[in-house]
Amino acid sequence: MKVVILCGGRGTRLREETEFRPKPMVPIGPRPVLWHIMKYYASFGHKEFILCLGYKGDMIKDYFRNYLWHTCDTTLSLGREQKIKFHDRHNEEDWTVTLADTGEDAMTAFRLKQVQRYIPKGESFLFTYGDGVSDIDINATIKEHKRFKKTCTISAVHPAGRFGALKIEDDGSIRTFIEKPQVEEAYVNGGYMVCDYKIFNYLTEDPTIMFEREPIAKIVADGQLHSYRHESFWQPMDTYQEMQYLNQLWATNKAPWKVW
Repeated sequence: MKVVILCGGRGTRLREETEFRPKPMVPIGPRPVLWHIMKYYASFGHKEFILCLGYKGDMIKDYFRNYLWHTCDTTLSLGREQKIKFHDRHNEEDWTVTLADTGEDAMTAFRLKQVQRYIPKGESFLFTYGDGVSDIDINATIKEHKRFKKTCTISAVHPAGRFGALKIEDDGSIRTFIEKPQVEEAYVNGGYMVCDYKIFNYLTEDPTIMFEREPIAKIVADGQLHSYRHESFWQPMDTYQEMQYLNQLWATNKAPWKVW
């Protein structure tokens, strides 16, 4: 299946990094978070990517246009006839990447609508955000989607707890304090969606519409939204602290999404 990834937002909550680059290019270890997401999809056999570019999209274009320069050791001959030798190979040589300009300030529904022309008519596709990693079973989400035959199947995940959890006794004393619980009980949309082609019927050419609002509301009203519940690891990179956390997982070889 083709994989559509939203890469155009400004990432204002991660301003320390996104003032200088688009959020999908913020690194985890030596590679952008976008690369990690693509690498994860590729590990399940999905290697055709469509990137919806916007804010500072030229930096993403440059990364893939010069992919060998970014990933390989290089020898240059500086004579009049320059020669370039890339010393390393990489496992991404069978990827295809479509880099689509979808508007500097457009919202997510418009960005998805703009890449409709790259999805063969009637074909289902995978759809996610360019700033979150997980150990979700991609092919299991596809199986769930095919089983229930809805327009869109989202991955329902537990957000990481952001506040300390207290257990308070009847007399007001505190017996337990957990700095930050691993997960909250509620589910949220973690991306990693599977969509039928008919999802484009819910989208318009209005660049101010967010996919997560009017289109999703209409899909729900039509009884066409399904969920795949994922109870394991999921982590967005919305803040500087979350960026540090993901980099720590990578540096200590504890990254749950590293399955390649």
